[in-house]
Amino acid sequence: HPSPSSRPRAIPTLVPARRRLSSPSTQYSSAMASVLSMESPPFRPRNGGGTVSASSSFGSPTPHHRNNRSGASSPLSHGSGDGYSNAVRSYSFQTPSGETLEIRNVWEENAEEEMAIIRELIETHPYVAMDTEFPGVVARPVSETYSPDFHYKSLKCNVDLLKIIQLGLTFADENGNYAKGCPCWQFNFKFNLNDDMFAQDSIDLLVTSGISFEDHATRGIDPLHFGELLMVSGLVLDDRVKWVSFHSGYDYAYLLKVLTTQDLPKDEKSFFELLKIYFPTIYDIKYMTSLCDGHFGGLQRLADDLGCPRIGPEHQAGSDSLLTMVTYFALAKSKFKNGNGIIDDVKFKNELYGYGSNHTVRKGPMSSTQSGSNSALSNMNGNGDSASVH
Repeated sequence: HPSPSSRPRAIPTLVPARRRLSSPSTQYSSAMASVLSMESPPFRPRNGGGTVSASSSFGSPTPHHRNNRSGASSPLSHGSGDGYSNAVRSYSFQTPSGETLEIRNVWEENAEEEMAIIRELIETHPYVAMDTEFPGVVARPVSETYSPDFHYKSLKCNVDLLKIIQLGLTFADENGNYAKGCPCWQFNFKFNLNDDMFAQDSIDLLVTSGISFEDHATRGIDPLHFGELLMVSGLVLDDRVKWVSFHSGYDYAYLLKVLTTQDLPKDEKSFFELLKIYFPTIYDIKYMTSLCDGHFGGLQRLADDLGCPRIGPEHQAGSDSLLTMVTYFALAKSKFKNGNGIIDDVKFKNELYGYGSNHTVRKGPMSSTQSGSNSALSNMNGNGDSASVH
């Protein structure tokens, strides 16, 4: 527990509309015509020591340490034990077929080296499954009347205020076959609990899942540097690259912020125009399930229904992106094949669940019962677990 003098600076959190605030509300911006509700909880990481691997995970990982870490006992470094800490260089998993898959961690010191590998890989494996971890939902627009772009305004004010923590990318070919050896990279960004805004419950969950905030503060990737690498990686600005995600409005918003180094566009229409430029072809699995009968809930529940096993720890972006990839191909092959046995993306291409003008957009504001940061984030990102970051 930090001492009172070393606690982080004031952190805005999501507050129910009917709750009396202990500190004044502040104006977000005149363009947003919205007010942010603000509070300042102390940082108190929970170190429950629970396991992070789901029951469907492949065995235990084999961590490959870059060096021995003296802070192994720190609750900030290893909330779930050494095996799943993202402080290690990588961890490998044995699949039932005997294949070894690696999730490789990327920090500032190896970002350029790993992105060079990815630039080659994208030529043969143009399907990119993506997941992000970010510090929760800390604010929401408050206005007298509901506006059609309420949910985009909520996304914008949070992404503008906060920083991305982790990005997972998994690569596969057009048949869903993972890249051999290492198909998955986990990019770990600079994030300092003493300086940066966050929602307490989201940080607690990430600590429990093995996120080493000690390492994020000291060796995390500079988002500006990563944006430069991503621009020349071959992953963006190319319609041949198929981006796969699950209920991913926030995910793409954080990536656009990294790529443009600017706040998000003021309106939803401009956001989608910008999204189309950088990510010309996207597939949102949550939107795909809205077109099918019998599929509900979050990514893990859908994966379980489709018989897709998880590899690695839940709530780390690498494992979540691996699960996203295998779930996409299982769903697409079972529900979206045409008469020739080929996946037909015409019904779901370039749609985001909950945003734009499609049938999944909510028609009213979020209720006060959804205004806690975890439940709000769970609802926005479609995860069926009440304590889920993504």
